[in-house]
Amino acid sequence: MSNLILASASPRRRELLGRIGLQFDVRPSRIDEERYRDLPPGPRVEALALAKARAVAARVADALVLGADTLVVCQGQVLGKPDSPADAAAMLTFLSGRIHNVYTGVAVVRAPGVEARVTHARTAVTFRRLTPDQIAAYVATGEPLDKAGAYGIQGRGALLVAGIQGDYFNVVGLPLIKVEELLAAFGVDVWGRL
Repeated sequence: MSNLILASASPRRRELLGRIGLQFDVRPSRIDEERYRDLPPGPRVEALALAKARAVAARVADALVLGADTLVVCQGQVLGKPDSPADAAAMLTFLSGRIHNVYTGVAVVRAPGVEARVTHARTAVTFRRLTPDQIAAYVATGEPLDKAGAYGIQGRGALLVAGIQGDYFNVVGLPLIKVEELLAAFGVDVWGRL
């Protein structure tokens, strides 16, 4: 089998891939995400995941490169990573008591980048109604500052979520079933590697 490379610096994505028993290297990609800004959420995360995977695949040989990108969308507004604690508090206030969607695009590219597959997952997340004190306490933990939508469902942010409809791991940042399906299309038997 070709080597597997994760084109992401996300510790959550590294942890999730490790959970399913995959051996991989990490080589974060650097791409201009602004050029995809006008695409709708599903096509946008797919295009970004593919661009990240292709950027890394162009620099390696004999590897499968996995790229991913996650967006949080509420009432048509895309919420990225907050710029500051005040920005995180504003995002959480906006999400309070509302349903939002988490989109994650996943792409696998065979280096040097010609053969590729891409897909995405969408999960609806319902936030409980939050008090200003709860928001301030959560922001003070520092957890929201490096996460799209300013929360991490796998950490203390679990206390913000009243329910989800769809793939939990998508909300964490990597829909594992989609990853398994894409790798299978390239002949990687994830089950046989466990």
